[in-house]
Amino acid sequence: MNNFKIPIEILNALEKLQGAGFEAYLVGGCVRDLLMNREPKDWDITINAKPEQIQEIFPNSVYENNFGTVLAMFTDYRLQEMENKAVVGSQSSVTSVEITPFRKEARYSDKRHPDKVEFSGKLEDDLARRDFTINAMALQISNLKSQISKSQLKSQNYKIIDLFEGENDLKNKIIRTVGAPEDRFNEDALRIMRAVRFAAELRFEIETGTEKAIKKYVSLLEFVSQERIRDELIKIIMSDEPAKTFSQMLELGVMKFILSELVEGWGVTQNKHHIFTVWEHNLRALTHAVSKSCSLDVRLASLFHDIGKPMSKRGEGPDSTFYGHEVVGAKIASQILRRLRFPKKFSEKVVKLVRWHLFFSDTEKITLSAVRRLVRNVGPENIWDLMKVRINDRVGMGRPKEEPYRLRKYEAMIEQALRDPISVKMLAIDGEDVKKIVNIPQSPKIGFLLNILLEEVLDDSELNTKEYLEKRLGELAKMTDEDLKELGKKAKKKAALEEGKKIDEIHARYYLTPRR
Repeated sequence: MNNFKIPIEILNALEKLQGAGFEAYLVGGCVRDLLMNREPKDWDITINAKPEQIQEIFPNSVYENNFGTVLAMFTDYRLQEMENKAVVGSQSSVTSVEITPFRKEARYSDKRHPDKVEFSGKLEDDLARRDFTINAMALQISNLKSQISKSQLKSQNYKIIDLFEGENDLKNKIIRTVGAPEDRFNEDALRIMRAVRFAAELRFEIETGTEKAIKKYVSLLEFVSQERIRDELIKIIMSDEPAKTFSQMLELGVMKFILSELVEGWGVTQNKHHIFTVWEHNLRALTHAVSKSCSLDVRLASLFHDIGKPMSKRGEGPDSTFYGHEVVGAKIASQILRRLRFPKKFSEKVVKLVRWHLFFSDTEKITLSAVRRLVRNVGPENIWDLMKVRINDRVGMGRPKEEPYRLRKYEAMIEQALRDPISVKMLAIDGEDVKKIVNIPQSPKIGFLLNILLEEVLDDSELNTKEYLEKRLGELAKMTDEDLKELGKKAKKKAALEEGKKIDEIHARYYLTPRR
């Protein structure tokens, strides 16, 4: 028998339930992980008790769903510190456990939720409703009270209830549905995504019949809510091998229902600067982000950074171009994140990282003012994550990593830019100063004046002194609001053109396509 390590809190919860006269089992993914010698991320208990009875045992609990699941908190009945021995679980950060009555489910008319949930008195009913055999096993532990008090969990006091050969499928590394796959996928189409995710995460193969059913019923994903797809997608993105999962989902026809925009890059060749298709390049950038343990937003931005290339491609062969693909890509990324109901602030950051990922980083040629503008555009709080996306992009092209010296030098330029003014809030004067100096009330004119001053300071940070800005304000104050507005537009346009010209000249000297 396996030498299971189960947190004290979970064992204590089981003991309380059993002590109240109920059958209580660990069930689902945590049992699968224990059998694989993996640390479970979540703990679930199934029991022959109704939600009200569970809440009587655990007053500090929450029950707000239609499935009978009670979330029991450990705050009030956490065990005192205990000796951590070999087979008993250790003290841990586990703060709650989901406890669900045995249940069976009626048909799924909407392909998402059971029409009716009926509590059952049989464990068999509960296991039969689960998705895959490896997730349909239960762990029964007996004589818990005496074992916990002695800090010993003896193997003869627990057993695996396996009605669908889940242990055998674990051993053979197979993903197989419980019962007929067409029934399971018609009940809940999200199981199609879950099958591929589990296969990639666990490095298992999908059983032939299950795979055929995925291809046949993949269109049922249209019935799944975008929020549930988002949550499953996050698990894939944060897994160890998301690129492998995406490739398998493409092969099975799943990707077009999840991220059809990403699929557009399949088979799209690039120019002489790239050896991979757009699809493969995006996945390779994501893979490098995973290897560096990047956050979810950086991983998504790395995956989406060139998603606008298929739409912006002009020409074929080594001289094809992708002008403006970063702008197109930002719009596409925004649409995807909005569709999948990602939080607004999170989405805005990912979109910024996609929009500004294409910056020129030759530290021997680039100007500090260009770096300041980049920091201003993406935000000081996001600049270092933008650097990560850029490195992921470069490695995803099949090139070596950024040269250490070059990377350090560019980072130093960013550090310097962060010390220089990059927004009107960082100018040596503010709106109140403008009102006093120019002697005008609050009006749009103040904003025009500050932005004109900022454009000058972005070009030369040494101009950010109170003396110079006050003197310059005296000159600008004589202009009308319309003239100031026009000057502000011209200043921004001129700055952008100047930076663009400089970068294009550099590209030409290096025989590169201008701002591809």
